[in-house]
Amino acid sequence: MSYAQQRQRSREIEQEWIPRTKLGQLVATNKITSMKEIYENGYRIQEAGIIKKLLPGIKTEVIDVGIVQKQTTNGEYTRFKALVAAGDENGWLGIGQGKSKQMRIAIEKATNQAYLNVSPVKLGCGSWECRCDKQHSVPFKVRGRGGSVTVEIIPGPRSLGLVAGGNIRNLLKLAGLKDAWTKSSGSTNTMTSTSRAVLNCLRQTFSQG
Repeated sequence: MSYAQQRQRSREIEQEWIPRTKLGQLVATNKITSMKEIYENGYRIQEAGIIKKLLPGIKTEVIDVGIVQKQTTNGEYTRFKALVAAGDENGWLGIGQGKSKQMRIAIEKATNQAYLNVSPVKLGCGSWECRCDKQHSVPFKVRGRGGSVTVEIIPGPRSLGLVAGGNIRNLLKLAGLKDAWTKSSGSTNTMTSTSRAVLNCLRQTFSQG
């Protein structure tokens, strides 16, 4: 699989969703109609179908794929691992990981986990250069850590764009940011740690806001 193919948006075979939990049934019958309601009431999401119904515009992107090799008494054991991000480009972002003997299944597992991990991101304009009331950046500077990686997101004025490396920029775009500066340190080539650091950053916009 080429690098370009690794980065393409995952294509899933859509199946009719049959809710299996009480929360899923409430969403399917339109008794709960927003992610905000679920989050504010502390409900636990256990079905990807809930996210797909309440965030119909959500997109997924394969951030990274790799091979995990383990030596056993029966020989070398090889599995694929995948890292997938899911976001609606309007204040919701999740990241998931998956492993399997088949790459396709690893991506499917990671995609499902990304849906279940979707968290709110508070958008705003914290730039002193801009001071508009549009939700195009973060409301204030945030810093997050994942493993050895530290990422800082700084509010930017409108039309600045996302000043960030490719993978970090993709994650911010999925979350809904349009303008921001970023600083990062550590082993940023390790996408698992980098993605976790970005997600920790964005979660702070909601928890501290």
